[in-house]
Amino acid sequence: MKRNLNVFFLLLLGFIQTGVTWSQNSNKPEWRPLFGNNLSEAEYDSNCWKMERDVLTASEDKVIWAKGVYENFVLNLEFKTESGTNSGVIVYCTDRENWIPYSVEIQIADDYSDKWGKERKDYQCGAIFGHLPAVEQKVVNKPGEWNKLQITCKGQNIDVELNGKLVTQMDMKKWTSGKTNPDGSSIPAWLPNPLAQLPTKGAVGLQGKHADASVWFRNILVRAL
Repeated sequence: MKRNLNVFFLLLLGFIQTGVTWSQNSNKPEWRPLFGNNLSEAEYDSNCWKMERDVLTASEDKVIWAKGVYENFVLNLEFKTESGTNSGVIVYCTDRENWIPYSVEIQIADDYSDKWGKERKDYQCGAIFGHLPAVEQKVVNKPGEWNKLQITCKGQNIDVELNGKLVTQMDMKKWTSGKTNPDGSSIPAWLPNPLAQLPTKGAVGLQGKHADASVWFRNILVRAL
């Protein structure tokens, strides 16, 4: 019995020292705030990003990053646009200082505005920016109304659900070119890295106030797959 107790305490000590928790090792991973409580697990410019009444918004075009590296996860959040909003959710980022060519961006936009409603389909809401349009446009609600967004990242597969509809499904291994998408459309010049070659783990972030229009976020939750 004494030997068994010694083994037990050694195992318990191992869990404490490595920071492992039972929930992280369970078969049912739990949802948790992406940025922690009161942005405690976020890296951001506090002069730009503010949380008021559980709603997050930015005054500039800067990214708020979750601490750590994410691989195989589901991200749930709600967002609200104003007229002309152009923002995004960033996943698989390996260079935070130069994130645009070294990540995958799921587009958030006001598709009802003249500017974005008439743009390329892969610039519109729910698209993988510059690479893959949503199968159905204007699923996003009009400015001032909250939207629900779910992004599932599993290896090279990314699924996007917007307001309960599966609007985008990407298999990154099909994007072998940095100039042309599989459907023959051109890739923006500032996205030269083939998605098939990008790592499938990295930082997760939210883009701030871009195109002189605000975006608001709330209920930002993540869980491991």
